[in-house]
Amino acid sequence: MDNLLFFLLKSARPKQWLKNLAIYAALLFSGFFFYQETNQPSYFVIVTYAFVIFCITTSSIYIINDIIDAESDRKHPFKKNRPIASGKLPIPIAVFSAFVGFAFAFFLSLHLPVFFKILLAAYVALQVLYSSKLKQFAIFDVIAIALGFLVRVYAGAVVVNLHMNVWFLLTVISVSLFMAVGKRQSERTLLSQNHMDFARTSLKKYSQRLLDQYTAMFATSTWLTYAIFTFQSYTGQGVNLLYEKFPELYFVLPKTLQSQKLLMLTLPFVIFGVMRYLQLIYEENKGESPEDILIKDKALLGAVIMWFLMVIFVIYA
Repeated sequence: MDNLLFFLLKSARPKQWLKNLAIYAALLFSGFFFYQETNQPSYFVIVTYAFVIFCITTSSIYIINDIIDAESDRKHPFKKNRPIASGKLPIPIAVFSAFVGFAFAFFLSLHLPVFFKILLAAYVALQVLYSSKLKQFAIFDVIAIALGFLVRVYAGAVVVNLHMNVWFLLTVISVSLFMAVGKRQSERTLLSQNHMDFARTSLKKYSQRLLDQYTAMFATSTWLTYAIFTFQSYTGQGVNLLYEKFPELYFVLPKTLQSQKLLMLTLPFVIFGVMRYLQLIYEENKGESPEDILIKDKALLGAVIMWFLMVIFVIYA
């Protein structure tokens, strides 16, 4: 019984829950991260509740994905050790667990806004379609991954009824496409070492030259769209507070430092993160699992933490 629970948890891939942190994106940049209406849970608590629902849902989807891919995974040099493909987790138990997860996630979402339920259902449909069909088609597989991130971001916004900047949405699309292409880069590198015959159909249609072009394109669009988003984001609280409390210091400052676009201070961390991710893909053949990179690479993790703290400081300090 203990072994079954272990293999079930392994198939659920809790490390992948890191991707669901995208649900907090709209809340973080809205300025309402710590907001609470009278006699209501705080926005952070509500979005965290939505995060839990998505974690349960994504784990169920990963189990379904492994069931669909069980036959092909058994022939794969690396995926053959997955619990379902190896037979360590019986398929009937896996199917039952996945549908229990879906039912539980739906039950938890009953009192949330109807648009959140629609987005949750759309996410499930998209992922099932991706697992069964789309991941076999070049370009569509990468677009499906990006849409998954976009749905997460929208779900986090609608659950507390927040507006999102269009440049912020373009940033989300760019970074998700960047990570998806980076994942394909690393998969191709790993399988090119005498294992390319085991690659899925879509991966065989990506030449190294094409992936290089895609990677460069989305790496550039990631930091550029974020730069435009920060340039258009006015965070005047800090400047106004300086003027009110220390007017003599405010007027001593050059006009260059009297900017209300302080969110641009976070841009260097994003540029470093993009460059470091590229280095890991090309120089260390990593990138197949973005969540593993984020956890294990100290430089990238440090940049993400510093970026987050700087965003909190600029918007909320």
